[in-house]
Amino acid sequence: MKTIVCSVVGVLLTLTCMTASSFAQQHTGKYFLYVGTYTKGESKGIYGFRYDSRSGRLSPLGLVAETANPSFLAVDPTHKFLYAVNELQDYKGAKSGAITAYAIDRKTGKLSRLNEVASRGEDPCYISLDKTGKFVLVANYTSGNIAVFPVQKDGSLGEASAFVQHRGSGPNHERQEGPHAHWIETTSDNRFAVVADLGLDKLLVYRFDASKGTLTPNDPPAADLPPSSGPRHVAFTPDKRFAYSVNELKSTVTAFSFNAAQGVLKPFQTISTLPKEFSGENDTAEIHVAPNGKFLYASNRGHDSIAEFSIDPKTGQLAFLHTFSTQGKTPRNFELDPTGSRLLVANEDTGDIFVFRLDPSDGREMLATDDSVKVPSPVSLRFVPEP
Repeated sequence: MKTIVCSVVGVLLTLTCMTASSFAQQHTGKYFLYVGTYTKGESKGIYGFRYDSRSGRLSPLGLVAETANPSFLAVDPTHKFLYAVNELQDYKGAKSGAITAYAIDRKTGKLSRLNEVASRGEDPCYISLDKTGKFVLVANYTSGNIAVFPVQKDGSLGEASAFVQHRGSGPNHERQEGPHAHWIETTSDNRFAVVADLGLDKLLVYRFDASKGTLTPNDPPAADLPPSSGPRHVAFTPDKRFAYSVNELKSTVTAFSFNAAQGVLKPFQTISTLPKEFSGENDTAEIHVAPNGKFLYASNRGHDSIAEFSIDPKTGQLAFLHTFSTQGKTPRNFELDPTGSRLLVANEDTGDIFVFRLDPSDGREMLATDDSVKVPSPVSLRFVPEP
């Protein structure tokens, strides 16, 4: 009897200790892909696809939620709920956008609206959840502020638990006349929230109270970037030792060391996302680090490409490798699929999503495939595993 009990305990411990990657290997490889859009033309809201990670094929589900300008999406850790910003300047007569909460039907992929709240600022452009899934964080671009909202038991959103208005400006008078919060996420340990403010040339760091959903400025409160950089989005390496900001106004990436215990970022390198021979207009948009931590990718709007860099695992230094065409215009967003074997690019102005295969040997080379779909004004991609 003792042997049987020990065997059962051993099995339970093994199951408990399985990593996320172990579960990913056992997963069927089937996912829902949700696409946030701008509804300035043909788009009506959020579109859905079924995605087979083994073949890279996308099968359309059509419009899964009709809503205004759902430009950025976030999914909670349980994959039960999806949250979308409504990038607006006027919401019910106030200078604000909105956030809409949805329940995900894991069988059909359809979305059911739960509720909608004011984002507390104009043009919310980024949304994320803390690591517990109990709070939603939003960056309001035009107003230059950030807010946190509690998630209720049914997935709906409550009134803001935190609100911070940024102050100041930058040297680019057209784009940095005031603060422009563009990205916000909590760190892997959920102790800090990092914000990229395009108008201030800063990455601001806040201490995050995961029990109350409140924000307090860290000490030091921010890390500075080179003037007129315009930081847009941030990506961390898997070991959390380094962070990288893609800078919209200068078409650069700035590398930072990160002290996770103290929440301190220190810049040590800035490098261009463009080939030397290019002299046209360009704005960067999205940034991601490969799951193996060896490569970094950033999108160029104008050059219409993905720039690829190698990452020195010891120093975090970036080395420019090359760019590859996104097969369309204005790659506003791209995502690595959950297996890390493919990269999907949303080209806003040509209304399409292209699938690229990563070189299986090391992920260095991007190989174009024949897989693509049409979506009006796609600007955000989010995966949810099918059960």
